[in-house]
Amino acid sequence: MSLMITEECINCGACQPECPNTAIYANGEDYEYNGQTFPALSADYYYIVPQKCTECVGFHDSEQCISVCPADCIVKDPNNVETKEALLEKAKALHPDKTF
Repeated sequence: MSLMITEECINCGACQPECPNTAIYANGEDYEYNGQTFPALSADYYYIVPQKCTECVGFHDSEQCISVCPADCIVKDPNNVETKEALLEKAKALHPDKTF
């Protein structure tokens, strides 16, 4: 399951540098995935690209963005449910040069 940022986001940006997958983008900012650029998923607040979010599996024991969010607005995305094994496989695909 990837994470998502809710509309309670205060646009502080604390979460963005914590993401090991560069899955978090500022409101209105286009995102990159597999060498392509896509339009922003939110114009109003920071957002997480589901295809890039691994909930920090393979990197940390807990989700780093959640731990630094002062607004408690990062939650599990019920529309993108994935097992821990699937998240690890996604991390391996996103970081082929890293050993997990």
